[in-house]
Order: sequence, then structure tokens, then C-alpha cells
Amino acid sequence: MTGTIDLAGDPNIGVYARVFEDIAIVNPGAPAEFAAALARELDVEIVSTFIQGSSIIGSLVAGNSQGLVVSGLATDEELAVLSEYRDIFLLEGPMNAAGNVILANDYVAAVHPEMPLDVAEEIGSFLGVPVVRLTLGGIKTVGMAGFATNKGILVHQRANDTEIANLERVVDLPIGLGSVNMGSGLVGTGLLANSKGYVAGSVTTGFELGRIEEVFGFLE
Repeated sequence: MTGTIDLAGDPNIGVYARVFEDIAIVNPGAPAEFAAALARELDVEIVSTFIQGSSIIGSLVAGNSQGLVVSGLATDEELAVLSEYRDIFLLEGPMNAAGNVILANDYVAAVHPEMPLDVAEEIGSFLGVPVVRLTLGGIKTVGMAGFATNKGILVHQRANDTEIANLERVVDLPIGLGSVNMGSGLVGTGLLANSKGYVAGSVTTGFELGRIEEVFGFLE
């Protein structure tokens, strides 16, 4: 996929959905055409649920093919839906917006630099990956300042050499700087991707799309 999309006019599509290799978690209020586009372009099954009664799925769920890290405020009904697809780790306490504070794929998990070390290690063990605490572009909510697939990691355009080196020490994947939606370095807010394809927010420029394709290996 080399195109863009919005959700009811909002280009911040990464806030409202979370994509993995086989599934996309989408809030039940999302337009049918949005869910259909994800299913078609990313070759995923659509899982429809709210998280803690909210539509901001991308901010509240992280994970990989091994499991899902979910806000500890999720309801039993919501967890029942998700548990059909993955084991679940509940992220409790004040830092519970899992999608904001965790950037993960099948090879690494980067987490908020102030996350307690024991919690970070539990998440790494649960997901079966090395874990590193860091910032990206000086931003602590790494789940929104970056986006990771199993083919590459796109990070905030102001990420510095030290931050990138911290990632490179634990994962052997292409790591590149980029932006979405006409210059936003919070790439996680405007991008949904896996190893099979991607969709970006509706005002993402051609140059930004080129960077996405380069980092995630979609260039022909």
C-alpha cells in the first residue's frame, strides 16, 4: 500500500487503531470503510473492541506476535475479546497507556525512560524480546514518537545519534528518521503498518511516504 487514509476526517489514524502481523484492533465506532481498508491493505483480521471504554486503541494497546500489553483499566468484556488472539499483560499504575509508552515488534521493546525497571523487564519477558528504556527526539512517549514493524523502525525526525544507538544495540533492523501528516515527528500517531503493507494519515506528504517505504522495505 502506498496511500493515505483518515478516520472520519482525522488523519491521526495511529491513535485509534493498533496493527500487528495478523490482526488490527479497531474501535467499534470506526467507519466500515476504514476497517475494510486495513483488512485489505495490511492483510489482517479486524478485531473490534473499545479499551477501557475508549476509542483511542492505539494509545492503550501495544505488543507483538507473542502477546498484548493492555491498559490495566480495560474491562473484562474487552479483555475477553482480545484474549481470543493473544496472551495479555495488564499494565497497571499511572503509566498504563501501553500504546503511548511502549514501542514494540517481534524483536525489541522500547519503553518510556521513567518506567520502573522491574515493569520494563516484565514486559520484555512477556513479549519475548530485549527491552530498552529511552526517549526518541527527546520524547518519553516512545510508542507515539516511533513506529516499529518486523522490517524496520521509523522514529521521530529529531531523534539523535545517542537515541538511535540505544536501539541499535538491541535490534538489528533498519532505523530511520521520518514524519507523518505534513511534518509531525509523532509518527506513531499517523501510521499503521506491518511487514505486508502500510497506510498513513491522509495529509502525509509524498516525501514522508517515501521515507516510510524506505525504512519498512516497501521500495520496489
